[in-house]
Amino acid sequence: MRLEGREWRTLVGTARLGAASYRVIRPERLPAHAVLHDDRAGHQLSVDKAASVELVIAWWLAANSPRSLIWFPLRTGALDCGASPGSRRLDLVLLHHSLGFRVSEWKQVRSRFAAPKVHKVTMPAGALPSYEAGFPDERFHREFRDHLDAKIAADTLFVIGSRVAFERAGAYLREFAEASPAFLAGKPEAHCCAEIGMGRYGSHSYAELHVECCNRHW
Repeated sequence: MRLEGREWRTLVGTARLGAASYRVIRPERLPAHAVLHDDRAGHQLSVDKAASVELVIAWWLAANSPRSLIWFPLRTGALDCGASPGSRRLDLVLLHHSLGFRVSEWKQVRSRFAAPKVHKVTMPAGALPSYEAGFPDERFHREFRDHLDAKIAADTLFVIGSRVAFERAGAYLREFAEASPAFLAGKPEAHCCAEIGMGRYGSHSYAELHVECCNRHW
């Protein structure tokens, strides 16, 4: 499945908090199946085929829209696949680190999301190129700074990073979304996933977002 030219219908609105104004982008309709949990194993995101496409386009948008908060309100979805005892459901927000957004303000900001308008986002050619095509293996170097960061506030997982950080991780997500349909067509019970590292590997703050195909709803 090729993602080039695929469209994602979104709602784009503004949320004002004091003197600050934030551009917020969310899906026009919630994905039929996308569930994010936080448990002792880390952050687990279960998706169907359509949700995997939307996630990749949103990831590309986060890399290229440094003034936007990209919000997936996933906590209220009808399905609850992949949950383990004691886990909690979360929303997902992707944002560029240059925005300097304080996650402690998110609860107020999302409640003020207003006057949204429908906007279509199209995945361009060459977006999120494969790891081999675009990036040297610098992530384990001491001087390397383009790591994604993860924070949790107001029942929301925030993934924060630079354009380079989102593009590096997005390359794996795009490969996951494009390759999984054909693989699962031949082996419906196979486990297909992408593991997105957040933080410096080996540090106390390192975490992973484990994105997996839901075999029941694929």
